[in-house]
Amino acid sequence: MKHRVIRLVIAFAIGIFLAFYAFERISDPEPAMQRAREEAVVLAAREILGSMVAFDEQLQTVDPLATDRAIGKSYIYPTDDGWEVSGHYRRLGSDRWHPFLMKLDSNIQLVSLLVRDDDEKVIEAARNDPTLSVAAYPRSGNKPEDNSDH
Repeated sequence: MKHRVIRLVIAFAIGIFLAFYAFERISDPEPAMQRAREEAVVLAAREILGSMVAFDEQLQTVDPLATDRAIGKSYIYPTDDGWEVSGHYRRLGSDRWHPFLMKLDSNIQLVSLLVRDDDEKVIEAARNDPTLSVAAYPRSGNKPEDNSDH
């Protein structure tokens, strides 16, 4: 009889603890506010990216709000003085996805944008804009060769 009472008291205490923990977890507004901040940053990053590499063409993007693991990973990361957003884009009609890494300050203003693109318009824009950098594709194509035996 004594063990049964102790088990009930322990089960009741654990249940109260879990209920309190769950309530605190779902009533905490910070995760929802963090998600809203991240969404605003990604939407601003899309606009900035489009203004710098689209040249009146429509862009398809893979970013933290529109993920597609088959294309590649995308991230949003808070830094000490702003944000970093990575992903991929391509112009409609183009068959190649281009990776990008964008750094934004705390006011969601562009600090730097690094893209891997071979479009002449983007390369020319990078010559005139110090915030835009273009990395060349490897000579072998979009992906490095894999000479390993499986």
